[in-house]
Amino acid sequence: MEEKIYHLGIKALIQNKAGEILLLKVNQEKFKNPTPGSYWDIPGGRVLNDSTIEETLSREIEEETGIKRFDSFKHLATLISNIEIPLTHEKKAGLILSIYGCVLSDPINIQLSSEHTDYAWFSPTEASGMLSYKYPKEFTEKVNKLNFSS
Repeated sequence: MEEKIYHLGIKALIQNKAGEILLLKVNQEKFKNPTPGSYWDIPGGRVLNDSTIEETLSREIEEETGIKRFDSFKHLATLISNIEIPLTHEKKAGLILSIYGCVLSDPINIQLSSEHTDYAWFSPTEASGMLSYKYPKEFTEKVNKLNFSS
């Protein structure tokens, strides 16, 4: 039996002072193998060679949202995503996600990259339901109960 290959992704669950969570609508046209329909996600990306978790988190947040700084961040969860990444026609890699809660105290103008088509702020309950496409139930239940802005 062959071992499964995994890539490590760092994700940011960004919450504002009102307790809302920033979600980004994924641009399916940017994928080699798009899935039908669209879905919402949180900013993030895979760790590059010689990058730390904090560098990856900062880089991906800025690239995908234009946010250059956040007030604080803390580890929320590490999990195996429901999504697989195609490596070749026959081989796929799983995706391990390390998710960090990031708090913004100041309002900010979001500037989307081409990876996303829209953004919105949602309550933890709304965000929980919208993230269930990519994330397992144990994480979305955590999001539903989330309040780390205070």
